[in-house]
Amino acid sequence: MTMTATAPSLAETVTASFARKRRMAFAIPAAILAYLIYAAISFDLAGLAQRARFDNAAILLSDFWMHKTHVTRDNRTDTVTVAIEGETKGTYPPGLLPDWVRIDGDVTTIDLGRGHIVTYDGDGARYVVPGYGTIDIRPEGGKPVVTAPEPIPDWISISDNKVAVTTDAGRFNYSRAKVETFKYEPGWELWFFTLDSPFHGKSFAELARLALSGDRIDPSRSNLGYMLSEFWTNKMWRHGDVAWAIFETILMAFLGTMTAALIALPLSFLAARNFNPLGPLRFAARRVFDFVRGVDGLIWTIVLSRAFGPGPMTGAIAIALTDSGSFGKMFSEALENIDEKQVEGIQSTGANSLQRARFGVIPQITPVLLSQVLYYLESNTRSATVIGAIVGGGIGLLLTQAIITQKDWEEVAYYMVLIVLMVMLMDSLSGWLRKKLIKGS
Repeated sequence: MTMTATAPSLAETVTASFARKRRMAFAIPAAILAYLIYAAISFDLAGLAQRARFDNAAILLSDFWMHKTHVTRDNRTDTVTVAIEGETKGTYPPGLLPDWVRIDGDVTTIDLGRGHIVTYDGDGARYVVPGYGTIDIRPEGGKPVVTAPEPIPDWISISDNKVAVTTDAGRFNYSRAKVETFKYEPGWELWFFTLDSPFHGKSFAELARLALSGDRIDPSRSNLGYMLSEFWTNKMWRHGDVAWAIFETILMAFLGTMTAALIALPLSFLAARNFNPLGPLRFAARRVFDFVRGVDGLIWTIVLSRAFGPGPMTGAIAIALTDSGSFGKMFSEALENIDEKQVEGIQSTGANSLQRARFGVIPQITPVLLSQVLYYLESNTRSATVIGAIVGGGIGLLLTQAIITQKDWEEVAYYMVLIVLMVMLMDSLSGWLRKKLIKGS
């Protein structure tokens, strides 16, 4: 006797389908959660959180939009210097000190505000912290000895050779070689004029009066020209060098992008199926495009910098090499999707191959070509910043130098703002060109 299998009913099929979807609805979030847990364990997120120094992060962020003045005493020579950002170019000359620093013989008094007073004298240094007391430091046997109210809070760091105090009013460091106090103030100090400039410390109204009607400070030039010269050659912020670096970055992106487009356009005809019937040649052209765009631009930058040496031109070549592969792929795909009827219409007039490409193909793919080239130009403007840091050119080099010093974070913020503005400018420019060249509006 044979048994015949009965087909499942509609209700059973629907029930099984819903059960399958319900299992998937739970399985997918569970898999994602398991992966996140694995990633958290692999990257040691718990240890990373424990090692995080949020106090250092707060100091770093404050350095972006504030400047600090260093009041330093050399413990070997008892020489006291007051310098913005601790730089020689920002050192106050003798007789010209900020009003919160007073030097009387071998006693230096620093008023950090809100009752925070630091004093250097022949016996050591003292820091009066309101609500806590006096931190007194005396050198004994070449090491600092601290006398302070117990218990010692965590914002006071004491080691055998150094004492560091960090408060809301400022920072204070004492070591065998020197004692140093940092006062933070908002703004990018000396951004317009340095301390040795005759225009430093003057209000905008005074500067406007000097520029329009004041007597000439330098008889050989106008006050306005003198101001512009002092600003452009500012020794701390180097506005002239920064402007040239921005120009180098944009030029690097422009040369690299346009060179890639010029190289990729004729080669893309070799990779297009409807223009190159030779399969092996078409395959070879496509693999060349894959190779040059498959290697990241930073890798090409490193390789080319060894071959041609550092410089903006090396960065432009690296951009051109990488983008020629990307453009070749996109241009060849655009060629394969053209309307053949337009080409046939041009051919019916007796046009040769070059004329068919010029009047039947190029007008069709021009919007795609221009759109992609303008987009890559905008993107490469940003990428040229990183490439410039490697090949030693453009704003990327200045940004890297400022980061390496670990103290010029306000300059890092300045360069980052300029990079963002540069990208925004290129975005607006590419949008305007796209409307003009593609839409004709």
